[in-house]
Amino acid sequence: MWRFLAGIVAALLWLLPAQAGTLGRAGMEKNFPPPLVVGERDDRIPVWPILKQEAGSYEVIAYAFESIDFARIPGFGGTAPNLLIALAPDGTFRDAKVITHHEPVFLEGLGSEPLFAFVEQYVGLSARQPIRVGRPNARAAGAAPATTVDGISMATASTRVINETMLTASLAVAREKLGFGAVNSGLRVEAKPDFEPLTLAELERRGWLKRWRVTPAEVDAAFAGTGLSDPDPGPADEAFADLAIAYLNVPTIGRTILGEAAYARLMREIGPGGHAVMVVSSGRWSPLPEDFVLGSVPDRLTLQQGGLTVNARDAAWERRDLAPDLPAGPWTILKIGDAAGFDPSAPWSLSVKVTRERGQIFPEKVAREIATEYRLPPDLFTREVPDAGPSWIDSWRARGVELGIIAAALALLVPVLSRQEALVARPQAFSLFRLGFLAFTLGFIGWYAQAQLSIVTLVGAARAAFHTGDFGFLLYDPPSLLIWAFVLVTLVIWGRGTFCGWLCPFGALQEFAAWLARPLRIRQITVPPRLDRALRQVKYVGLAAILGAAILGSPLADSLSEIEPFKTSITLYFVRSLPFVLYALGLIVLNLFVYKGFCRYLCPLGASLAVAGRLRLLDWIPRRAECGSPCQLCKVRCRYGAIAPSGRIDYPECFQCMDCVTIIHDPTQCVPQVLAAKRGKRAVLQPVAAE
Repeated sequence: MWRFLAGIVAALLWLLPAQAGTLGRAGMEKNFPPPLVVGERDDRIPVWPILKQEAGSYEVIAYAFESIDFARIPGFGGTAPNLLIALAPDGTFRDAKVITHHEPVFLEGLGSEPLFAFVEQYVGLSARQPIRVGRPNARAAGAAPATTVDGISMATASTRVINETMLTASLAVAREKLGFGAVNSGLRVEAKPDFEPLTLAELERRGWLKRWRVTPAEVDAAFAGTGLSDPDPGPADEAFADLAIAYLNVPTIGRTILGEAAYARLMREIGPGGHAVMVVSSGRWSPLPEDFVLGSVPDRLTLQQGGLTVNARDAAWERRDLAPDLPAGPWTILKIGDAAGFDPSAPWSLSVKVTRERGQIFPEKVAREIATEYRLPPDLFTREVPDAGPSWIDSWRARGVELGIIAAALALLVPVLSRQEALVARPQAFSLFRLGFLAFTLGFIGWYAQAQLSIVTLVGAARAAFHTGDFGFLLYDPPSLLIWAFVLVTLVIWGRGTFCGWLCPFGALQEFAAWLARPLRIRQITVPPRLDRALRQVKYVGLAAILGAAILGSPLADSLSEIEPFKTSITLYFVRSLPFVLYALGLIVLNLFVYKGFCRYLCPLGASLAVAGRLRLLDWIPRRAECGSPCQLCKVRCRYGAIAPSGRIDYPECFQCMDCVTIIHDPTQCVPQVLAAKRGKRAVLQPVAAE
């Protein structure tokens, strides 16, 4: 048998590894057609500047690159996805597309369209923000923060890998091209709780309350060369704008300006990690236009740090909450969220935008910005790197309840399977327990938690072992990983049967479907022994072909993996193209005539577990000297054909249904016990070597 499998692997050597291609100039120009212009590729890193003509000259509007060059994070199929990303100079995503991927749930499953739509959500978001994957439709319904993208049902692990790829690659480019290192990147910077009673004059003297006077002459200088000087500058001593600027989180500043109660309320409203900046203005210019909406982003004020714009919006506060000695005029408190990466201990700037018009029939608006710097002493703050852990930690936190329920179910299963005599003492109760557990396996583990184990995981592991060396993709699907760990342990103890007989959702679905055979009066077929032995080898051939293709890096592995109906029936709830649905339903119908036909003859995952299960430590199913000769009851009753005529157990084919265990412990069913009772003797249990 093993020589035959080796021949199958050797026959696959003609397959070439699947190479991840890169886009050259032609590919970039196809994705960024005129009027955009693709510049020369960077000499140091594989990044293409995307240019657009503005006012007679070309300006860089984005840097385009492929994620595979900066982040080779294996997906659930074991191969890293490749994304085309265009990052604007301010750090926002200008464009995002999928070039290639090998995510099983999207290959002939949901189709690639949901993945394309998922990636498009990043357009307009900032690479500076810790973007997270939320529940499906949460963002669209307004129930999630702006830094959250909607997840995809049945593709939790894949979307998290895509998100990790998107952010890792983008930050790598941003550090080289956009100078993200100049601002807060992963640090937690908070104002110390210390309070020193000061007056507004003392705050101003220290520069903690900054007064900034913008003169008409400065504004005219900003518009030099545009022909838009102010024809009515007003009195020479009148300021164009007289601003008071303060960072309010520092207790000495915030409590002095707002008072203790209002300061406490503001800190509660902005939340942990949030920031508040006050801007009060007097003079001719107002930071808030007449049509300004409270809570919106002020168009005339911009906060910048490290050359990047900091996302800030109006906090919608009332004037009465400010100190009475501040300038009388329009004002706002700008609220900055934790996701903005703002570092109040480092210098930042505030820009005011002034707009003027020229032309009568077709007026043209020209805007100029004037900025001033604001800084506070670093010793007013604490700085620490939060121990957020690796990105896959989010998956485990988000699915903690599911993991707890599955762990409890597995903990219950162990004593049930290990304490045989207690198990079979009440056959009817055990039968009900088994049905209930199979219902849990199908409904919760399979359809709800999406934890159906699959050959696809072994394909990914093979690709990682021979190509990428990165097994991190396994960590993004915690329920499946928990079950894999349990199955690997029980393989060494009991063999294949624990998973195939108790924890496989599709196997449970087949068992429930088999119950229809009796009311439908379908008589199941007993496969002749010689044909049965030949058919059992088919799953090993399939396993060798799939893993051989994966080892060679061929995409054929993904196609061959479709021999499993798990994706169709469990992951996608039969919502798939007709051929796949008919195939899965056909296997269930086959199950009515040939019990567990797919599991016994075709399942490549079952084949892998059967091979690994040969390392089992225990021949745990009890036997009697009379088993096989003269008694054949267990063999006849075994619907899996896992008991040889000699009475020995074929553990690689045993599904741990426990029927034979029930029989051998039941004095009313076990033939040797029945005969011994008639003779007034006791039948003795003894171990029998496994085949």
